[in-house]
Amino acid sequence: MFSRLAALVLLATVLPAAAETPAKQLFGAVENPAPLAARSIGSYSRGCLAGAALLPVNGPTWQVMRLSRNRNWGNPVLVGFLEHLASKAPAVGWNGLLVGDLSQPRGGPMSSGHASHQIGLDADIWLTPMPKRELTYDERERVSAVSMLAPDKLTVDPKKFSQRQFNIIRLAAKQPEVERIFVNRAIKKALCEGAGSDRAWLSKVRPWWGHDFHFHVRMACPANSPTCKPQAAPPSGDGCGAELQSWYAPPPKPTKPSKPKPPAPEITLKDLPPECSQVLVAK
Repeated sequence: MFSRLAALVLLATVLPAAAETPAKQLFGAVENPAPLAARSIGSYSRGCLAGAALLPVNGPTWQVMRLSRNRNWGNPVLVGFLEHLASKAPAVGWNGLLVGDLSQPRGGPMSSGHASHQIGLDADIWLTPMPKRELTYDERERVSAVSMLAPDKLTVDPKKFSQRQFNIIRLAAKQPEVERIFVNRAIKKALCEGAGSDRAWLSKVRPWWGHDFHFHVRMACPANSPTCKPQAAPPSGDGCGAELQSWYAPPPKPTKPSKPKPPAPEITLKDLPPECSQVLVAK
């Protein structure tokens, strides 16, 4: 086990300026994975990734988007899951996966876009169908995902969110290694309304802000990662009753003028598990 003392010594001797440097700068500058045993370290929003596997940019039934970000890295368990899900997608009417961000080569905080995705167990999958041709590099950089929401932002647009989108989310949620799926509240509502009597998988699908262009898959901590911190189990039930309705409740009126909150302090190496210092400098 890489002790906290060893991590502090490493910081003092190898990374003397790193202790107060935002971790997103340190991890974002590394282009290759740490040549260590594969493991996810810490929590989904406070951790790093050793021994990352690369999701190839093209597969029989997937294409990776935004290649310039170099975020198609993950725990081998996540990469294997995506390849497996992609192979099953055509059977439910989904041509293939357009895959957004996974993690950086060594995980850790990102400079933009996510608070999570730090330990190689999160992936964004676009709700835009994959075309039946290989996209060019330029297209993957500039083509935008399409929001599934109607103009009222309270429901889905049935011309965009169809049975195909429903099927691929349900297929992902039914995989036992999936811990959570995050979607916009309107998409959760549509899933609740269309699920019929087959509802057990809905407990994994949680409303969250944004997520109208894509769904976010989160894997459970795998056996290869003893220091990965799992989430608490989701509440019982399908989440389609009072819990979903709470996402539509108007915000309470403030009783007095509120002061703007100061920005959260930047995450630094000292905020991450000690092993992440080793991961960062491993050669």
